[in-house]
Amino acid sequence: MNEPVLKPVMALRTLIVWLSLMFASLPAHAALPVSVTDALKKADIPQQSVAVYVQAVESNSPILNHNADKSMNPASVMKLVTTNAALDLLTPAYRWKTEIYYDGRVSNAVLDGNLIIKGYGDPSFKAQEFWRLLMSVQQAGIKEVKGDLIIDKSFFSNDVGNGNAFDSETWRAYNAKPSAFLVNGRNTSFKFTTTTNTLTSGAVNINQDFELQEVQIVNNMKLTQDACGDWRSRFSYTVTPKQTGVIVAFNGTFSPDCGEKYLELSVLDDEKYAFFTFKKLWAELGGKFSGELKIQGTPDNAVKVLSQVSDPLGYVIRDINKWSNNLMARQLLLTIAAEKNNLPATEAKGITAIKDWFAGKSLNGKQLNFNELVIENGSGLSRIERISAEHLGQMLVSAYISPVMPEFMASMPILSQDGTIKKRLNDSVVANHAHLKTGSLNGVSAIAGYVLDSNNHRHVLVMMVNHAKAGASKNAQDALIEWVHQQP
Repeated sequence: MNEPVLKPVMALRTLIVWLSLMFASLPAHAALPVSVTDALKKADIPQQSVAVYVQAVESNSPILNHNADKSMNPASVMKLVTTNAALDLLTPAYRWKTEIYYDGRVSNAVLDGNLIIKGYGDPSFKAQEFWRLLMSVQQAGIKEVKGDLIIDKSFFSNDVGNGNAFDSETWRAYNAKPSAFLVNGRNTSFKFTTTTNTLTSGAVNINQDFELQEVQIVNNMKLTQDACGDWRSRFSYTVTPKQTGVIVAFNGTFSPDCGEKYLELSVLDDEKYAFFTFKKLWAELGGKFSGELKIQGTPDNAVKVLSQVSDPLGYVIRDINKWSNNLMARQLLLTIAAEKNNLPATEAKGITAIKDWFAGKSLNGKQLNFNELVIENGSGLSRIERISAEHLGQMLVSAYISPVMPEFMASMPILSQDGTIKKRLNDSVVANHAHLKTGSLNGVSAIAGYVLDSNNHRHVLVMMVNHAKAGASKNAQDALIEWVHQQP
């Protein structure tokens, strides 16, 4: 009696299964969402200059694939490749060391010989770590050095970072080159403020955030009462290196409306910056030193005093990705090279290590073979670095299901909360629901990471724009982020 009822039910179930299989086999949408295309049209950016890839992390295929196989310049989004590889190859617990040796003889806290610092490429070695290191040296029984300071940079090759600066802003901090012993990123941060009173017209003040007496400031700045606006375009600077330091002269105007502003410059090379910082901190700790600086390897007869280690890699990469620190990313690529290939480290060895790492990985049974991948220095500050949106997206999916996912995701800026995307989409429903890394160069704008949809399912998102007007693509990127969040 039930047979006439059962047949339609079975037929319906068969149809549902068939339709499910059919839709599952369909390719991802090639057409961009209307909100994205409208924003691109307003920015006068053609769709062929844009690559997009969106995939749910639990899925085996993307929901949106637009020019995703196209080789594109990712700008600073390339840092995601470098940091993900580092977490996997070095482990999140990896720590850099900095060692202290001496040659000669120590008696009554006096070293009759040379003090030696051997660097291992720590990208996070700040002045406070240097202070702690030197305090430990004095606690170990050395308070006066009658010889010289030797810095051993042999962990990295002598020619790392060789070549011209990325652009004409030679002295900008992002153009600084890597070093096996790097202090404060060799970065001099100039702070601009104003003082005003009823008796005078006021003044513009320029100070170093971490002051070195060998950096001399010539302040020719004048106070203006204009709105802050594009404050950086209203003054210029010149850098004049000297044997004993450097002179930095500023000319132009600055407004009280700006409050505090900072300009980051690298006006000293890595060796002089480290040496001048050593002399400053050693003296502040009560030590005595009157020697010179020498750059050479650690002598065979040197005696090891101590070793100091950095914070773990899982913590350090937050500075790299949240604040897009180019020099730290370059240091990290060289660290990968040093640990996974023969010393001394070079960029080429780091690139080989990352490509070998990709070759050994798979996703859904398929090898991650990124033939279009081009790495120059691992930071994205490059005109030749390349990757496709599809492959970057696949790497992000692979990273999400890997043991290093918590550290990797935590290193990315949280939308509307911190890092380079703190001020984006603050009033949107997607605020606080995404971890995203941005990248920008002249002619390049990119964003990539993870977005939660309205049901708290996480999606990988990649969007790269390579076009003369790429800088105007922010609204289109924001529209894509919101579109992903609205997915059912």
